[in-house]
Amino acid sequence: MHLALVVNPTSGKQRGAAIARRAADRLHRAGHTTTTIQGEDAPAARDRLKQAIDAGLDGVVVVGGDGALHGVLEHVADSDLVFGLIPAGTGNDTARSLGIPAKDVDAAVDLVVAGHVRTIDLARTDEAFVATVIASGFDSLVNERANAMTWPRGNMRYNLAIIAELRAFRPLEFSLTLDGRTIEREAMLVAVGNGPSFGGGLRICEGASMDDGLLDVVVINPVSKAKLLRVFPQLYRGTHVTIPEFERHRVRQVTLSSPGIVAYGDGERLGPLPITATIRPGALRVFAPRPPA
Repeated sequence: MHLALVVNPTSGKQRGAAIARRAADRLHRAGHTTTTIQGEDAPAARDRLKQAIDAGLDGVVVVGGDGALHGVLEHVADSDLVFGLIPAGTGNDTARSLGIPAKDVDAAVDLVVAGHVRTIDLARTDEAFVATVIASGFDSLVNERANAMTWPRGNMRYNLAIIAELRAFRPLEFSLTLDGRTIEREAMLVAVGNGPSFGGGLRICEGASMDDGLLDVVVINPVSKAKLLRVFPQLYRGTHVTIPEFERHRVRQVTLSSPGIVAYGDGERLGPLPITATIRPGALRVFAPRPPA
C-alpha cells in the first residue's frame, strides 16, 4: 500500500517526528510505501496531502493526537482511503475509543500492517467532520480562556483556566433541536458525542458508540459549583451518568444554540453557536481492532 504519513512533529512532547520515522521504518519493512507530510504549517500540510491524494494513495496515517486527526478528516471521510492513527498526542481519545494502543508505537503500527479495517461514523457540521465530541458550555469556556493564556504551559494552564472560569460561571441558556424537536434548558454544558470521551479521557458521553448511526447528546443540568468539582473526577470513570442532573438524547441531528458560547470539536475550535451536527454513518474506514462482540 502507498500511505501518506501526516506528522505533527510537536506531538508527544516534541517526539512526533521521531515516532513517525519509527513508524515509517516498520511500514517499509512490511512492504508498504510511505510519503511523509510534516504539519508545522497546517495549510501547507493540507495542500501537500491533497496533492498526494490526487497523485494516488491507498491510505492516510496520522502521527499525532485528536487535533492532528481532526485536520485531515476532510480529506479522508466519505472516500475509499483507509485511515490509520499512530497516537502521539496528549488526549488520544479517538485511539482510546477504537482500541488503538496509545503508548505502544509498534503495536499501533502493527494494526496498520495487519490490515483490519473497521468502518465508523463521524459527526458533520457545516465547518468540519468530528470524530469524538463536540463540546459547548463550561468546558468550551475553559478552552477559550486557556487558549488566551500565555502562561503556564501544558495541563497546568488548563487547570488554572478551570479555576478562573468556575469563579464567575453561571448555568447557561441552551436551545436544543433534536431530530426536529426543540427543547430549552439551563445547563452547565452540552456535549454531542460520536465517541464517548474528550479532553484526554473525560468520558462525558459514556456509552456512545462510534458505529451505531447515532449521536449522543449529553446535557449536564445545573449543579452547584461544589458538586461540579465533586462530579468532575467521575468523568474519567463514566460514573457521572448516575447523577440526577445527567440527561441523554440519542439522535441523528442536533442543533445547539446558546448566546456567546463557542463549540469545540476533537479539541479544536469550531466557532460560535448555533451549530448543527448530523451523523454520517460509515464515513471513515480505519485500521483498528475488531470491536468487542
